[in-house]
Amino acid sequence: MGKAREANIEKAVSLVKKAAEKGAKIICLPELFSSLYFPQNEKDENAKNFAEPQNGPIVKRMALLAKELSVVLIVPFYEKEYGKYYNSVSVVDESGKILGTYRKMHIPHDHLFYEKNYFNEANGDYLVFKTKYAKISPLICFDQWFPEAARICALKGAEIILYPTAIGLIAGEKTEENWRDAWETVQRGHAISNSVHVAAVNRVGKEGNLKFWGSSFVCDSFGKIIKKASLKEEEILIADVDLSNNERIREGWGFFRNRRPKSYETIMKN
Repeated sequence: MGKAREANIEKAVSLVKKAAEKGAKIICLPELFSSLYFPQNEKDENAKNFAEPQNGPIVKRMALLAKELSVVLIVPFYEKEYGKYYNSVSVVDESGKILGTYRKMHIPHDHLFYEKNYFNEANGDYLVFKTKYAKISPLICFDQWFPEAARICALKGAEIILYPTAIGLIAGEKTEENWRDAWETVQRGHAISNSVHVAAVNRVGKEGNLKFWGSSFVCDSFGKIIKKASLKEEEILIADVDLSNNERIREGWGFFRNRRPKSYETIMKN
């Protein structure tokens, strides 16, 4: 493990400790937090050096930390298994137990976001983890644009959907406000239509030709933003949530009881 990566991990440890001191019980780190966002390079042979198995150093380190602080941690990492590579997150409970690992389902491939060159598409399922503090589902970055993913998590019992993220614009582009607004709006829409809380955790700052727009936020189950981070500054965002409102809103608006699954068969066709 290189010195820069070690420094990133230890910085994350320090920030997790500060978040716990402020009262956080469920803590989520940004997508691929231990390194620069290497998929902005079309090809980077060194990237495989960042990959590790599910029981590798990053998750083990965070499992010890979760137990020490009695918090739930959502831990993004670059995973390798049997010659395949995934963009993954592990969920660790307050006892330090690794509850499971979710692999990013939707993999983008655009200029400066060459993720298909690095990550295999997951063939698993959307996961819900029952923790001491809430039932949570981790999805990852590009997953946040797909309503099907959020709906499945909610139907399986998720109370909070967390999206560790690395999103921004090419440096010098002038469309930041429109893109950032769309990014926030679609996730607030998932919260409303599924009556779940949503937490989007984005990286911030300039890396190479990308300018990440930060703006991490937590919204309630009717899309109201509870807390929001800045565009440019790295910070710890703490939000108090009332999960009892999820069921009240869902029942009040009839979002689930009025579903018509048979009419949705078209979306199952390629």
